[in-house]
Amino acid sequence: MSSKFRNVGLIFLGMIAGIAVSMQLSALAFKQPPPSLPLEELRQLSDVFGLIKTDYVESVDDKKLLTEAISGMVASLDPHSAYLDKKALRELKEGTQGRFVGLGIEVGSEDGYVKVISPIEDTPAFRAGLKPGDLITRLDGASVKDMTLDEAVKRMRGEPNTKITLTIARKEEPKPLIVTIVREEIHVKSVKAKVVEPGYAWLRVAQFQEPTVADLTKKIGELYAQDPNLKGLVLDLRNDPGGILPGAIGVAAAFLPKDVVVVSTNGQLPESKMTYYARKPDYASRNLGDPLSKLPDQIKKVPMVVLVNTGSASASEIVAGALQDHKRATILGTQTFGKGSVQTIRPLSADTAVKLTTARYYTPSGRSIQARGIVPDLMVEETPEGDGLNGYRLREADLVKHLSNGSEKEEPDTGKRLTPEEEQRLIDNAKKIKRLEYGSKEDFQLLQALNHLKGLPVKTSKIKIEDRKNGKKDSKKGAKTDKPETDEKSGQDKNGR
Repeated sequence: MSSKFRNVGLIFLGMIAGIAVSMQLSALAFKQPPPSLPLEELRQLSDVFGLIKTDYVESVDDKKLLTEAISGMVASLDPHSAYLDKKALRELKEGTQGRFVGLGIEVGSEDGYVKVISPIEDTPAFRAGLKPGDLITRLDGASVKDMTLDEAVKRMRGEPNTKITLTIARKEEPKPLIVTIVREEIHVKSVKAKVVEPGYAWLRVAQFQEPTVADLTKKIGELYAQDPNLKGLVLDLRNDPGGILPGAIGVAAAFLPKDVVVVSTNGQLPESKMTYYARKPDYASRNLGDPLSKLPDQIKKVPMVVLVNTGSASASEIVAGALQDHKRATILGTQTFGKGSVQTIRPLSADTAVKLTTARYYTPSGRSIQARGIVPDLMVEETPEGDGLNGYRLREADLVKHLSNGSEKEEPDTGKRLTPEEEQRLIDNAKKIKRLEYGSKEDFQLLQALNHLKGLPVKTSKIKIEDRKNGKKDSKKGAKTDKPETDEKSGQDKNGR
C-alpha cells in the first residue's frame, strides 16, 4: 500500500511525530545476561568493526560505529523499539510533559507546503500574527517543497531564544510575507472541551501527557458549570497518537466505576505481567492527591460516545477498549491504528536510553489490541460521502516487522489491497476533502455521535468495512441510515457491542 495513505493527522509543532508510544519510564536494573553468549557472532561483530576501521575508504569514529550498531540492533526488533540519543530522549520527555521548544503552531500538509491549522494562543506564532490557512513555503530561505512534514517540523524546533524566518503565502495578500519568529518553550494543553448545544458536550484529548488527567478533570468541571444538566458527552480520541500509560488509565477511570479493570499487560518480565485498575495508585503519583476526586458524580452515568479513527493509537485505544468492554460508551468512527504494545524506557547513561517493547496490551475482556485495534460499534466515515478512505490508511499491521497480535492462532490477513487505479481514485477524492476542524459544525462524525446520543438515525459507512486482522466483515452494505436497536439503560447495542 502506498505511503501516501499514512494517517499524518495534525501535528503539534515540535512534538514527537508519528505514532506516540504508551510508555513506562523505568530505572530498573537490566536483567543479568544469559550464562552463555553467542561467542561466534560476537567475534564476527568484532571482526566487522576491525575491517571498517582498517579497510573503509575513510576514517570512522569508534563511538559512531558502536552507537549505530546498538541502534540497528534495537530497531531490528519492531517499529517502536529504538535507541535514544541525547536529542531523541529530550524530545520524548518534552512530548510526555506537554511542553516543547518551538513556535507554537498546529500544522498539516497541503500541496507540498506546511499549512497552519491553528496558532496556539499566547505563543510566538500567535503573537507574530500567523493565521489558520497560511501556507509556509520557506524556512530560513529553504523551500519546504523538498521536505517531508516531519523534517519541516524539526527545522522549526530548536533552542530557546533562537530565530527562524518563515515565508508565508496568504490568500488575501498579493505578495509572500516574511516573518521572523523567536523560539520559546511552549506549553500545550492536551484537553479541549465545549458545550456544542444545550445538553450535549464535546471533550477532546489530543495526546496523553503527564497533566492530562488533571486537565480533563478541570474541563469536565467547566462543562458542568456551563450546563449542569448534560444529557450526553462525546469523548473525541481521533488522531490521538497515544502517550503515557497513567494518562490513559486516568482518563478511562474518570468515566468507569471505581476499581474495575482498565487494561492488562503481558510480557517476559514479572513487572510486564500487570493488571491496571480504575484507582488512584494506577494513574496518579503517591505524593499527589487524586486528580479525579473533584469530578462531578454525574460524569459516571452520562451517556457517552467515543470518536476514533485510524489515527487513534496506543493509549487512546486503551481508553476506547476499556469503555467498550465495560459497555460504558458506544465507539463510533473507523477502525483504530492497532498499536497495542508497551514501550519501557531503560536508561543507558545520563542522557541516552533504549526504548524497548516489553509487553502487549489487553482490554478488560482479554482482547489483544496489537495489530488489530478497536473496531467501532458504529462505522462512520469522516465525510457524508463516506468513500472509505480511512479503511486504506496505514495501520500497525502494515508496518514492516510489526509485533504479532499474540493470540494462539493468528488470523489470516483478509484485508483488501488496492489496484493502482483504485488507489489513485482515493487519492483524488482525498484532495477534495476539506481539512476537518474537530468539534466544528461541519464535523460529520461528531454530528452522527450527537444523533446517536439523541436516539436519532446515524448515517453509517456506505461501503463494506473489513476488520483486516480479525477476518470479520461489517454487515452494512451500501449507503444507508442506521439506527441500532439499543438497551435504554446502557445506550449500547443489544448485541453487547
